[in-house]
Amino acid sequence: MTAKRSVRRRKRRLRKKRLFVAALLLIFIITLGYSGYQYMMGKQESLGKVSGEDGEVQLDEISSKYKDEFKGVDNHDGKTNVLLLGVDQRGSETPRSDTIMIAQYDPENESAKLVSIMRDTFVNIPGHGYNKINAAFAFGGPELLRQTIAENFGIKTEYYSIIDFTGFTHIVNTLAPSGVKVDVEKDMQYKGGKDTNINLQAGTQRLNGDELLGYARYRSDSRGDFARVERQQKVIKLLKDELLSFSGVLKAPRLIGTIQPYVDTNMGNAKILTLGKDFILNPPKDIETLSVPTDDNVQSLRKPYPIGLVLSHDEQETAQTIQEFLK
Repeated sequence: MTAKRSVRRRKRRLRKKRLFVAALLLIFIITLGYSGYQYMMGKQESLGKVSGEDGEVQLDEISSKYKDEFKGVDNHDGKTNVLLLGVDQRGSETPRSDTIMIAQYDPENESAKLVSIMRDTFVNIPGHGYNKINAAFAFGGPELLRQTIAENFGIKTEYYSIIDFTGFTHIVNTLAPSGVKVDVEKDMQYKGGKDTNINLQAGTQRLNGDELLGYARYRSDSRGDFARVERQQKVIKLLKDELLSFSGVLKAPRLIGTIQPYVDTNMGNAKILTLGKDFILNPPKDIETLSVPTDDNVQSLRKPYPIGLVLSHDEQETAQTIQEFLK
């Protein structure tokens, strides 16, 4: 009788193990199916937005233009330095890089840092002489901008990611359909051309993609680009919080599909998935931020046409400030 009971117990344990494995397999299949479905839905929605009913923009126009020429190399130090660029693409014009940032992520130490370089910063662009730093993108894309940052600040960026402002609004609306909660610090009104119409009231409110983009781009006050850079950094922190929320994690596969048609990057899918996994599993508590040139190391100077107003600075001090912050 004892032997029979022992056999029955072993059979029950075996059945429980099989049920447990089957349950895990079922959860895995459902998760994989859900992720794949959400990814494809996000991508299909983006393809619809990119192609548009009027057919003015096609997907092949947004595929990577700069990957082969970008010479950034991963130094395998555990940290990832990415050149983040926000561009204002207007038809066939050369896109302008309105937002220039260096993002550093260190999953081992759960650290994230963000350096904003103001677009009018006066620097030496290799092969072109002194000019505003955003001119480097117009002259030679992200590779020339990478060289400019390395030469002027001693920082090597390994990857680049470029997003068009139209894509930004769609990504925000996918991540936060009910809007992102923002404390708008003042009334903001600005109209420029047919594409820019900012009309925000002071106070805490939820902003959709278009409104959040307007908030991040507004600079029509006494502090100009200095205040705009602060708002851009604030927006990135808010989007980080949205992404790491429970609902944000569930939307991650759809968000990846949504982002794809709008982002030009030299990061492969494996690198993107690894960073995304690490960011969700080892999230930074906060994103440390820096803006250069700093307030105590800058003065506005007007240079001859076509350069115009620039932010002059002590170049050695700026380089040292960035290096100490990132390293």
